[in-house]
Amino acid sequence: MVTCQGSTFAGRVAGSLLSAVGLSELVTDSIANYEALCLKLGRDGEALSRLKQELVFKGLDCRLFDTMRFTRHLEAAYMQMRLKAQRGERPKSFSIEDRP
Repeated sequence: MVTCQGSTFAGRVAGSLLSAVGLSELVTDSIANYEALCLKLGRDGEALSRLKQELVFKGLDCRLFDTMRFTRHLEAAYMQMRLKAQRGERPKSFSIEDRP
């Protein structure tokens, strides 16, 4: 994935995901740079292969791909919401403590 950082939601999300996995070099700052990078990667199979290998390598340790951790945090959030509702508390923002 290549993205152009800008004011769109999709561009910001894509930029955040690429940065989270350590591939911020795929986030561009203009349409011209976006097009140039896409063409470069489309024409340079070796560079594209290196990026794919880097994604696989970095993805092994990246929290972005840790679905078990995400599931634990989501379940903890649901439990906290349920307990607050049972106590009659009004909905409000809260955070979940980071869990390994």
